[in-house]
Amino acid sequence: MIQQLVNGLILGSVYALLALGYTMVYGILKLINFAHGDIYMLGAFIGYYLINVFHLNFFVALVVTMMMTACIGMLIEFLAYRPLRHSTKIAALITAIGVSFLLEYGMQYFVGSQKRAFPQVIEKVRYDLGLFTIDSHQIIILVTSLALMVGLQFIVKKTKMGKAMRAVSVDSDAAQLMGINVNTTISFTFAIGSALAGAAGVLIGLYYNSIEPLMGMAPGIKSFVAAVLGGIGIIPGAALGGLVIGILETFTYVFDISTYKDAVVYIILILILLVRPAGILGKNVKEKV
Repeated sequence: MIQQLVNGLILGSVYALLALGYTMVYGILKLINFAHGDIYMLGAFIGYYLINVFHLNFFVALVVTMMMTACIGMLIEFLAYRPLRHSTKIAALITAIGVSFLLEYGMQYFVGSQKRAFPQVIEKVRYDLGLFTIDSHQIIILVTSLALMVGLQFIVKKTKMGKAMRAVSVDSDAAQLMGINVNTTISFTFAIGSALAGAAGVLIGLYYNSIEPLMGMAPGIKSFVAAVLGGIGIIPGAALGGLVIGILETFTYVFDISTYKDAVVYIILILILLVRPAGILGKNVKEKV
């Protein structure tokens, strides 16, 4: 039981990184960026090539991957979402789904659909702590994920750009009147969210030792569920939701229902929407009609 709890925290920390991207973009644009899971997939492949072809150190490859996926996220926002900024929400949603398919099947075209083994450049050392065991890969994932989440919280709460993000999320028109560059702020939000997704892709590649072009579909949807569970638009809520989803998924192995682990996550989403639509940390807001 304790072993599965530890495993769930490790997996949940990756879902949390992905969920943060969903929740930040939704908080500012009220847009569900369904291409976000595929940025995670691109991050895994970029890390794969940086380590295999350019022989970079794992942590250097992680940082470079985050920078590259940040640029990809900004490019997607500039080309696909910005022209539709003042269009209907359904137009932006359809575009997000279209970008997702473009990334998935574009990667299949360029690299093939077969699975690839992620380079295991860090030796896996297992530590037996009595109640549970943990290996070096899991420690790296957990520590890196927590460090990135703390770093994000610092950026949002303590930096000038973070204050701009919070202002735009409340009222973009008022923020623009106060001298905030809304376009730059939104691009920065996409960059940060995509960087976190890229890092998650590299970490999960190391963990599962397997990557393929469609690997972002299921984790992307689960991370969206995590964002809704915690309270979409709320950064601590996304992190909490990711950890909860990770723990729930690993506990399906305890009850021998791992075949239905994806179904469990979707059932949780339905229950959330029925019982508490605003999420664990969200607040119900009444809107005037």
